[in-house]
Amino acid sequence: MLATMETIEIVQKAEALAELVMQSEIGENYFAHLYKLKNDQLAQQKIKKFVALKDLYEEVQRFGKYHPEYKRINTNIREAKRDMDLHPTIANFKRAEMDLQTVLDEISMKIGRAVSPQIKVPTGNPFFDSGSGCSGGCGTGGSCGCS
Repeated sequence: MLATMETIEIVQKAEALAELVMQSEIGENYFAHLYKLKNDQLAQQKIKKFVALKDLYEEVQRFGKYHPEYKRINTNIREAKRDMDLHPTIANFKRAEMDLQTVLDEISMKIGRAVSPQIKVPTGNPFFDSGSGCSGGCGTGGSCGCS
């Protein structure tokens, strides 16, 4: 694709829109919670513990319930996930992340619909995906049936 002045202008406007989102109250809230998350040592320890258990869990899943540690690893990862998700810094970050994602989904849907009602915008959010024929974010090139 050749870079025309029109293409360059569209990209510049998209970058300006991204900047507006980042400077919005929701964007600033997201970055504030991200900063708090990165600087909360206890939260980071909980995340590292969960990631380590997740790697172990994926190894156990190869053999399923026949793995000798299946039950213990399943229990441990669920407990670690719950412990991680209930930590206030992590919970607040996830809430801020969801709020930002909702705004980005709304923007994507408005842009897609402005081009054509047939444009499928995979948001991963069932609220926005209803009626679009796409279950959202599949990335399979249409093999899921959302083509």
